[in-house]
Amino acid sequence: MDKVIPVNPWLILLGPTAVGKSAVAEHVAQHFETDIIVADSRQVYQDLEIGTGKPDPAARRRVARHLIDFVPPTQAFSAGAYKKAAEAVIASFVQSGKKVLIEGGTGLYLKALLYHLWEGPPADWDYRETLRHREALEGPGTLYRELVRVDPVLSQDINLKDLQKIIRGLEVKHLTGRRLSEVHVEDAASERARTTTHTLIGLRREREDLYRRIELRVDDYIRAGLVEEVARLIGKGLSVDLPAMRGLGYRQMVPHLLGEQSLDEAIAILKRDTRRFAKRQMTWFRADQNIHWLDLGSSESSEETFERIMRLNKEVSML
Repeated sequence: MDKVIPVNPWLILLGPTAVGKSAVAEHVAQHFETDIIVADSRQVYQDLEIGTGKPDPAARRRVARHLIDFVPPTQAFSAGAYKKAAEAVIASFVQSGKKVLIEGGTGLYLKALLYHLWEGPPADWDYRETLRHREALEGPGTLYRELVRVDPVLSQDINLKDLQKIIRGLEVKHLTGRRLSEVHVEDAASERARTTTHTLIGLRREREDLYRRIELRVDDYIRAGLVEEVARLIGKGLSVDLPAMRGLGYRQMVPHLLGEQSLDEAIAILKRDTRRFAKRQMTWFRADQNIHWLDLGSSESSEETFERIMRLNKEVSML
């Protein structure tokens, strides 16, 4: 049974990577004299600093962030686990009278917190290993073709190289007899029918502006020591197959460290993958009709965006 949280309107700031959420959220938090609850599936991991874009120590001193840097990189972490952790933090905010301010770009985490989330059956590791063995034995694409057969709708939304999602789709069908695509449709219907007292404000930019910011961010990561960070993590014994190490910014550096790619090639791939990731984020968010969008100008400062958010939040609250 879901945990019951006292009614207290939340303010959620969301949007794609590099849109400028963190800086704006800091202004909002200072205005409300509160902390920030972060919804980011990569920032939850300890020891992963540069590639996850965590706020620097100075920013964390100005405004406390919750639900970052608290999961060991060797540990699996799910949207359901995030929901439970976030509810505990939110309950403490409500009890102390703090404004609930959530900032992030992981749509699944926000969905788990705001709407119904079907978590599905727990992982069947033996079955997953059987599937991986079959893929290795019969060749790349074997499991994807099987997914096309058992859940053709789901297969259209999954890259044929995304073995993790392919295996999950096959696993759900194997364990429950249900197609995961059908569950997704039911969830979407439930989400459309739900009303919420919370305010969701999305930040977005013109594509060229966002892509420019992404390129600059990746360059900053490299200058800050992203390659060295990945090398250090591997040196500590972290497997490159761990979910934390497969995240954006980390998996792209591994081929370079193995001598398979030049640094320039690795950087180009990271920029390309980050652009694609931002596009997928926007596709996810556009499906939520509860989001009020702000289109940001290329020269707009975080202070100006903060003022616009305050005006929009007031307007939405009066509806």
